[in-house]
Amino acid sequence: MKKIQLFIFAILLSSTSVFAQSDATKSADKHFDKLEFVEAAKAYTKLVEKGEADAYVYQRLAEANYNTFNTVEAEKWYAKALETNDDADMLYKYSEMLKANGKYEASNTQMKKFASLYSNDDRAVAYNSNPNYLEDILKSEAKFTAQNLDFNTAASDFGGTLKDGKLYITSARNDSRRNYGWNDQPFLDIYEITKAEDGSYTEPNLLNGKINTKYHEGVVSFTPDGNTMYFSRESFFENMYEKLETGNTKISVIQLFKATKSGDKWEKVQPLNINTNTYSVKNPSVSKDGTTLYFASDMPGGFGKYDIYKATINADGMVGTPENLGNKINTSGQEMFPYAGANDYLFFSSNGHLGLGNLDVFYTEYSGKAKVKNMGAPINSKADDFAFNIDADKNGYVSSNRVGGKGSDDIYAIKEIKPLCEVDMIVSVENAETGEKLPNASITLYDAKGSVIDTQTTNTQGIATFNTDCEIEASLKVTKAEFEDNTITANTTREDRLNVSVDLTPIKKIIVEDKVVLDPIYFEFDKSNITAQGAAELDRLVLVMNKYPEMVIYATSHTDSRGKDSYNMNLSDRRAKSTVAYVVSKGIDASRITGDGKGESEPLYDCGSSCTEEQHQFNRRSEFTIVSGGPQQQ
Repeated sequence: MKKIQLFIFAILLSSTSVFAQSDATKSADKHFDKLEFVEAAKAYTKLVEKGEADAYVYQRLAEANYNTFNTVEAEKWYAKALETNDDADMLYKYSEMLKANGKYEASNTQMKKFASLYSNDDRAVAYNSNPNYLEDILKSEAKFTAQNLDFNTAASDFGGTLKDGKLYITSARNDSRRNYGWNDQPFLDIYEITKAEDGSYTEPNLLNGKINTKYHEGVVSFTPDGNTMYFSRESFFENMYEKLETGNTKISVIQLFKATKSGDKWEKVQPLNINTNTYSVKNPSVSKDGTTLYFASDMPGGFGKYDIYKATINADGMVGTPENLGNKINTSGQEMFPYAGANDYLFFSSNGHLGLGNLDVFYTEYSGKAKVKNMGAPINSKADDFAFNIDADKNGYVSSNRVGGKGSDDIYAIKEIKPLCEVDMIVSVENAETGEKLPNASITLYDAKGSVIDTQTTNTQGIATFNTDCEIEASLKVTKAEFEDNTITANTTREDRLNVSVDLTPIKKIIVEDKVVLDPIYFEFDKSNITAQGAAELDRLVLVMNKYPEMVIYATSHTDSRGKDSYNMNLSDRRAKSTVAYVVSKGIDASRITGDGKGESEPLYDCGSSCTEEQHQFNRRSEFTIVSGGPQQQ
């Protein structure tokens, strides 16, 4: 991927090769295994030029270009590698590279294939639930402005964190450092920039104190008082690494450190007690009350390659046991760069949630129970977008390697222009007959296009809560065993809370002894076609028959005594047959329902020509007799 992959040492070989190395690939493989992707890509390309490439070389070329965010080349070589293989990780990355290159339709085609082949993957599940996600994100109203900053260079610059008038960035601009083989840029250092009251920035200077080393240092975060700084550092400085089984290549991890401010310098650098040489911990973010540290890690037991964790910062400065934030936030992809915002939201970057391309910035509530939401453009782009933060005044920074920047990664100043507006929709489900609260009712929230937004189940008080966007056109479908389904509209406003009540009618209410009792089914004069009113009633019959799959129905149609007996018999028979046909058209097996016309032969009121209009109306009816399989027969 891009330059932030400088911090992904431990998971370098992100696609497990299903092909074989050979003597011809030995030199290129050595570069690849040492994380020297620029040189590896050159070496594999030479094999292609000499006609010695195979599926293994194509895959390695794709991965090398993916890790340096050369999206055009990565797309080309993933396509070649996938001609003979349907590896899940390669297929997903191919879709991402197509998206990064603006080929949304082609990307969607590959995502459909990925979701079909690997339907149990959480990314496939998310895609299948909302295949129109790209359109939804792109059409969403922009809530921020984003401006590239003048101090960016051709090298990688990212991770702007503002504290007490000082902006702290991570940069590869230090030419006195040796170059790192991953992307052939200098190792990363932390720089300090003064931000003036007029919004201008001074030239970046290397951070004073004992922070920067000849190895990588990464993004920073501060305690509320500004006296303690947390930052990432490569483990080589602590002489901690692992050796590859072949050769003498040493692989480092990323560790977290803290330092104390002393005048204008940072001293007393200490490693955190959660560091290890077997996995990385990185991207620190201290909560606004200073009691919790959020970070990313590829420690064992997670959901993907990198997950977001949190840990308590104890009074003695030690960090408690890391806690994974769960699979609402973490995916089988990568979640990194958490930011514990000043409001109610946790922000982070991910390539596992549905986005515009590669890493996108997302936000959710700290609980991890609410829906994860994409920040949309211009925070996100077709490229990698990460290291988001925002202050109480709604100003902040985001980093990106999008087209139009000054370098491989640039820092953008952002400002919120519209609030990240959300609504808590409180849905209460009750028995329409008794007013009793109904637990365990399933509620599905749909958007205006019919795509599923979320599904919840009511608690013991018959209540479910949805967290959704303001001012959307939505609908709720509520289902529960032994009750008729009910669907209502539930459009949200800009209020923080929306209360919605839904009544469900007990199905057994329309079953009386051996009959399914519906409201009168009306036909147009002298006609037998089913009207909209009649269809609505017959849908209730279909619902009952679906609830009782063994139920068999005998439908009869009756007329009043006016008109010739033979005419009434024929008309009622046509109506009975059209009733049966409608029910069968709704998926009920034809063996489960039959029907006959009875004309005027079985009146409820045998009053002949002296019947009142009301009695005639009662005589004009449809009846549905339960032959077998009803609740009384089970």
